[in-house]
Amino acid sequence: MTGIQAASDTVHIVGAGLAGSEAAWQLANAGVHVVLHEMRPTRMTEAHRTDSLAELDAIAPIVHKDSIDMSVAWFQSRYDKLGPVGTGADYINCPLTQQQYDAFVDALITGEKTNFKEWETNTPYFDGCLPIEVMAERGRETLRHGPMKPVGLTNAHDPLAKPYAIVQLRQDNKLGTLYNMVGFQTKLKYGPQQSIFRTIPGLAHAEFIRLGGLHRNTFLNSPKLLDAQLRLRAQPRLRFAGQMTGCEGYVESASIGLIAGLYAAADASGQSLAAPPATTALGSLLGHITGGHIETIEQGSRSFQPMNINFGLFPPLVHPPTKKPDGSRLRGNEKTIAKKQAISARALSDLDRWIADNLRIAAAA
Repeated sequence: MTGIQAASDTVHIVGAGLAGSEAAWQLANAGVHVVLHEMRPTRMTEAHRTDSLAELDAIAPIVHKDSIDMSVAWFQSRYDKLGPVGTGADYINCPLTQQQYDAFVDALITGEKTNFKEWETNTPYFDGCLPIEVMAERGRETLRHGPMKPVGLTNAHDPLAKPYAIVQLRQDNKLGTLYNMVGFQTKLKYGPQQSIFRTIPGLAHAEFIRLGGLHRNTFLNSPKLLDAQLRLRAQPRLRFAGQMTGCEGYVESASIGLIAGLYAAADASGQSLAAPPATTALGSLLGHITGGHIETIEQGSRSFQPMNINFGLFPPLVHPPTKKPDGSRLRGNEKTIAKKQAISARALSDLDRWIADNLRIAAAA
């Protein structure tokens, strides 16, 4: 959660999380004098675990790869699509039968949970980041239609077997030695977490470098309080960035820090910076934060909720693809994939043009 304030020729950034650190880097890279303020380690909070900058408030358990039984699990991306590593086999998949899945759901529901701290008690859950046990409580099939859906995957050890549910683990560090359990944010106590998660096939001997948790996300009513450049309408010398603005996710927090830093650098250099195109991930997220919500008469801007980057934020294509290169018609999932590829290609082209036209701040400073 980051606040940025310009004072004479120096820009002060309060909070050295992902957004604050990124904003400071952009300002320094543009030749602007910047001071980054962080209270830790002098003063700690209940939400943090380290005294370092840009700490990830991790919520999914992380497992040592060497402790995963790969005679049961296998590498594959859903529908073999390229993922973060770019191989088409970016996830470790652990299959469950219906009996194993039912037992797993029962254990999640009955497992002992940690109590909310007083400052968290009345905070509603963000639907995009529900604890796995809360998803289980909402219906026995919820998980296998959510983070544990088995579609688009084939068991490499038994191609004819149809897993009833799948637990996916995603690479968490560059070395590829650590994997996090996708969608497994939780309020389960540490003991129950280990015993329950080790019932998952392939994780019987899992070594956890870190167990799961859940964090509170406090955010501004940004469409009402902030302008299009993330400045506080009541005091334009102040900017905000990071999760405080209503973005959800680590990459998203850093990206809003990036654009806030660029805006502050442009101001400090006496230049103007055009908004990133709404057709790009950065531009569409910024647009959501600063006014892309649905305002109702009853709720006003209170309908604003945190958001991850997703294709639903992008403006629609003027001419969505309908045919393959050979001229035959796109059908079903082919059409969806082609549409997303076209949106991505448009975004990259528009972003390159925006960078060429606008990001001359460092050169001019």
